[in-house]
Amino acid sequence: MTDHNTRPRRLRRTAFAATAAALVVGGLAACTASPASASTPASGPAHSITAKSASAAPGLHMISHDGHKIAFHVTAGHQPAIVLEAGGGNDSTYWKHLVPTLAKSTGSEIITYDQAGMGRSEAVPGPYSAEVAASDLAAGLKSLGVTHDAVLVPHSEAGEVATYLVNDDPGLVAGAVLVDASLPQFYTADETARVVAANAPGVAALEKQKKLTKADRQLIAMAANYGPAHTAYHQLSWPADVPAIAIVSASTPFPTALDAARWRDAQAEFVKAAPADRRLVTAAHSSHDIPLDRPALVIDEVKQLLKEVR
Repeated sequence: MTDHNTRPRRLRRTAFAATAAALVVGGLAACTASPASASTPASGPAHSITAKSASAAPGLHMISHDGHKIAFHVTAGHQPAIVLEAGGGNDSTYWKHLVPTLAKSTGSEIITYDQAGMGRSEAVPGPYSAEVAASDLAAGLKSLGVTHDAVLVPHSEAGEVATYLVNDDPGLVAGAVLVDASLPQFYTADETARVVAANAPGVAALEKQKKLTKADRQLIAMAANYGPAHTAYHQLSWPADVPAIAIVSASTPFPTALDAARWRDAQAEFVKAAPADRRLVTAAHSSHDIPLDRPALVIDEVKQLLKEVR
C-alpha cells in the first residue's frame, strides 16, 4: 500500500504524459502483486555492434543546442553507450542509485541527461515538445561521440522522446529497454480526451500556485499542447528493425481500471507489432517507478538486450 505521506513524492516522479489521471486523485493506487511474465526472447537484429573505448570524458557536459544548454552526465565505460532517460517531472538524479550498478555489471559507458528546464538544463519557453526533446538528445549524444548503436532506457514519458529519436535518427539507436514507457498505441482519440479532461483540474490548480518547482513548470508545459501532441504521436510507430524490450509495471501509472487496462493493452500491442524483435516483461511487485522498485530487473533486461544486439 502506498503510504499517504509518500504520494506527492511519487507523483513528481511520474510523467504528465503517462500519469495525468493520477494528478486528479493525488497519488498512485496501491499495486497488486502479479507473476512476472515474458514472451519468447527476441531474435538478434540484422546488424551487430562491438564494444569499443568510451567516447567522452566522465562527468558533466553542458551541450548547447538551438539556443539553450542541456546537461549530460557521463559515467566512464566502453561503447555501446547506455542512455538512461527520465520521464516528465524528473531529472537525471532519478537514476542515481541504478547507474553505479549498471556501469559495474555491463562495463558500458552510461549517459544520463536533464531534459530542458529540468536539473541543470536550461528551460525552453512555450509548450513542451517530445520531438524537440529528441532533437536535444540526439545533438547531445553526437557531441559526446555517440553517433550510432546507443542503447536507450527510457522511463514513462521519455518513451515519447525515444520514439521520435529512433524515427528521426536511424542508426543512432541499436535497441531499447522501454520501462513502463508512454507508447503511441495508448493514445487513441478517446484515451487522449480522457486524459486531458481528467488532468484539467490538476493543471488549473498548479497554475494558480505562486511558487512552482521545475517539475510543476514542466507538467504545465506538457499540458499546454497535450491533445494535439498526442494525436500526432499516436500516428508514429517504432521501427521494426530496432529491437525493444517493453517492461510494464504491475500497477501501471493509472489508478482507474479502464486506463490501466488500456496501458497494458498498448504495451502488448507494441510488442505484437514486431514479435521477432520485441518482447514483453511484466514487473511484478512494482509501481510505475520500476527503476526504483525493481532496479535489478531493469539491469537484467539491459544486459539481455546488449547480448541480443551484439
